[in-house]
Amino acid sequence: MLYTGGVSFFALLAVFPAIAILIGFYKAVLSISQVSEQAAALADVMPTAARAIFYAEIERLANASARTVSAQSFFAVVIGGYAAHRGFKALLAGLNLIHDETEPHGFFKFNLLAFFVALAAFLLFTVVSGAVVTSRLLEHAGPGEAAGGGGLPLEGLWPALGLAIGLTMLYRYAMSHRTPVAWAPSIAGGVVATVMSTISSWLCAIYVEQIAPLGATYGSVGAVVVLLIWLSWNVNAIFYGGAFATEMEIAARSMDAPEIEPDEPLPESVVSLSERRASRRR
Repeated sequence: MLYTGGVSFFALLAVFPAIAILIGFYKAVLSISQVSEQAAALADVMPTAARAIFYAEIERLANASARTVSAQSFFAVVIGGYAAHRGFKALLAGLNLIHDETEPHGFFKFNLLAFFVALAAFLLFTVVSGAVVTSRLLEHAGPGEAAGGGGLPLEGLWPALGLAIGLTMLYRYAMSHRTPVAWAPSIAGGVVATVMSTISSWLCAIYVEQIAPLGATYGSVGAVVVLLIWLSWNVNAIFYGGAFATEMEIAARSMDAPEIEPDEPLPESVVSLSERRASRRR
């Protein structure tokens, strides 16, 4: 819960600067109406109760002047970069705990790894958002029924595909200190986390809209609370995917273990938490 809260908090701080940066990029190549329409499409994966705050921010930035957006984009890079860096540090620390790493990274290596992971995540998010925008543009430019039938599936496929690829790379290269995690556990963990993230987004929408409407309790900040709940559920999905990949790696290693142990056992980079607890002296 500690790592989930840290990642969710800093993700909440970084998401609006990221919107400002993307709006500034889109305004250079699209019209104002297209910026508002296409950027609002990126919020379709969120619960309805949390979209209002996104729509208000997108509308404000889309109608602002180019100079204002450029200035805000500069400050957004500074604030969003700091928040994203701290959020990814918490995410990597949580994944290292799940993977049961016994030797932590050094200070500079850990901060550098968090920086490159955050940069790769933003680039992947930009590519995925561009794919969503392109699919919508092709849908509107297409010949009616043909384009309308193929746009919506692709529009929902791109975010899921981008998330699965990003999490697979995260589990393989950032979860283990010594050697990368095998491809099979990494891919399986990425798919599991993507499916859980999709299901959790759907359940979060049902929860905040039909079971526990938070607007009556939190008033004007209800949308922020809904967004924070949605982020925390998705962060938990990422951690569960990392745990699934770790358990798959442990199971594969135990199946491939030789029947006769060597005289000097080799150090293992992955150790089951249950095995460590059982080995402790009471």
